[in-house]
Amino acid sequence: MSTTTTAPPASQSTALPDAEKPTQSVPNRGIDLTVTAASVGILAAFVVLALVLPSQTSNWVETAFSVSAEVFGMYWQLLLLVTFLIALVLIFTPWAKARLGNQAKPDFNRFSWIAMIMTTLLAAGGVFWAAAEPMYHYSSTPPYFTGTSNGQIDAVAAALATSFVDWGFLAWAILGSLGAIVMMRAAEKGMPLRPRSLLYPILGKRAASGPIAVAVDVVCVISVAAGTIGPVGFLGLQVSYGLESLFGIPNVYGVQLAVIAVLTAIAGVSVFSGVSRGIQFLSRVNVWLALGLMALVLLLGSAWFVLRAYASGFALYMTDFFSMTLYRGDTEWLSGWTVFFFGWFLGYAPLMAIFVARISRGRTVRDLLVSTTVLPPVATTLWFAVLGGTGIYLEQQSTGSISTPLMEEGLPAAVMAISANLPLSLLVSIGFLVLTMTFVATTTDTMSYAMSQSCMTSGEPSPILRAVWAVLIGVTAAVLISLGEGGVSALQSAIVVTAVPVAFVMLPSLFAAPMYVRQMAKEQNLI
Repeated sequence: MSTTTTAPPASQSTALPDAEKPTQSVPNRGIDLTVTAASVGILAAFVVLALVLPSQTSNWVETAFSVSAEVFGMYWQLLLLVTFLIALVLIFTPWAKARLGNQAKPDFNRFSWIAMIMTTLLAAGGVFWAAAEPMYHYSSTPPYFTGTSNGQIDAVAAALATSFVDWGFLAWAILGSLGAIVMMRAAEKGMPLRPRSLLYPILGKRAASGPIAVAVDVVCVISVAAGTIGPVGFLGLQVSYGLESLFGIPNVYGVQLAVIAVLTAIAGVSVFSGVSRGIQFLSRVNVWLALGLMALVLLLGSAWFVLRAYASGFALYMTDFFSMTLYRGDTEWLSGWTVFFFGWFLGYAPLMAIFVARISRGRTVRDLLVSTTVLPPVATTLWFAVLGGTGIYLEQQSTGSISTPLMEEGLPAAVMAISANLPLSLLVSIGFLVLTMTFVATTTDTMSYAMSQSCMTSGEPSPILRAVWAVLIGVTAAVLISLGEGGVSALQSAIVVTAVPVAFVMLPSLFAAPMYVRQMAKEQNLI
C-alpha cells in the first residue's frame, strides 16, 4: 500500500479502491506448512513427553520456569510498565484522533467490540483466579506488605490490591495497545497479519520471510496454545468438581472429558459462524451473564463490604502503583504470582495483537487505547473485588468456609465454595459454571482464529483450519488432565518460558507505536 494513503472522514464513503484494501481482508487458503507443522509438532512432542516421562517433564519445565522468572522477571515488569505509560500518554496527544486500518467506520458497534476484547482475556482465567487469588493473598499476606512500613495495611485491601497488580492496567496494556497499533500499521504496508509483523519496525519487509519470521510465528503460536490449553484443562476440572458438589456426579476423568468435549463443540459452532457472528455473540452473552452474576452476588452477599473493599483496594493499588509493580523483594514469591502472570500475558500478547487488529479497523487510536488500557482493567478489578471480596467476606463470617476447600482442593474449589455459602447457592453455582464454560469457549474460539491466522501466508484462515486448532486445543487439554492437575500446570508454566523470546518480539512496539500514530495523524491531516 502507498505510504500516503489517508483514511476518509467518517462522513464519506468507507469504500477503498481494490488496490488499497488491507491485504489481510482477502480470503485465502494459503497455509504456511512450515509454521503449522512446527507448531503442531512441538506441541505434540510436549504432550508425548508429559505422558511418557511425566515427573521428568514437570521438573524440566519447572526448572526452566524458575530460571526464566529469575533472570527475566524484572525485564517483564519494566516492559509492561513502560508499555502502559506510553499508551497512557498517547491517549492525550492530538495524534490519537488518527483512525486505524484505512477504514472510516468500525466493523462492530462499541459494546460488541469491547465485549470481544474483554472476554477474550478475562476468559483465560478470570473466573478461576477472581475467586481464588484474593483469598490466597488474604490467607497469606504478600511479602510486599509484611515490612514494618506496610505492617498496618488492611489485609483485605492488601489482598485485592495485589490481585489488581496482577490483572490490572499493565496486563491489559501489553495485550491490546501498542502491539495492535504496530500490527495494523504493518498490515497497511502489505505485511501479513502474523506475529512476525511485530518486527516490521526494525526489519521492514524482511520481517515477512526467512528463518527469524518462522521462529517468531512458531514461538508465539506455541505460547498462546499453552496459555489457552491451561484454562480449558482447568475448566474440565472445575466443572467436574462442581457437578459432583451440586449433583453428586462422580468427579472422574470421563466427566472431565465430556466437559471439554462440550466446550470444544461450542467453540466449533462459533468458529463456523465467523468472527462477526460467533465470537461477537459469545462475547455479548458473557458480558450480560457476568453483569447479572455480579449483581446477584452483591445482592446475596454484602454489597457494602465489597464496595468498601474495592475502594480501599483500588486506592492502595493507585498509591503504591509503581512500588508494587516493580517490587523485587521476594523473587520466589514473585515467580508464583506477579512475574508468572506478567509472563503469561506476554505469551498472549502477539496473538492478542492480531485479534485486536482484526476487529478494530475503523477505530481511532484513542478509542483503541482507552478500550484496552483503561476501561477493561477497571472492570476487571471490580470483577475481582465482587467475586474475591465476597469470598473474603464469607471467610470472615465463618473461618475456613472458603480457604479450607481452596487449600485442600485447589483452584476449582474456590468459586463453588463461594457459591455454596450464598443464598440460592444452586442458582449461583450453575450460573458460574455456565459463565466459565462460555468464557473459556470464547477464548478458545478467538485464539484458534489468531493461531490459524499466524499459519496463513496471506488472507484470512478458513473455518476448517480454525476448527482444527480448536479441536487440537481440546484434545491436548484432555490428554494432559489425564495426568491430573499437574499436567495442565506444567503447560501453564511453559507459557512463562516461551514469554522469554516473546518479550523481545514486543519490544519494538515501544518506540514504533508512537512513531506510527504520529505518521497516521499526519497522513490524515490531523496535525
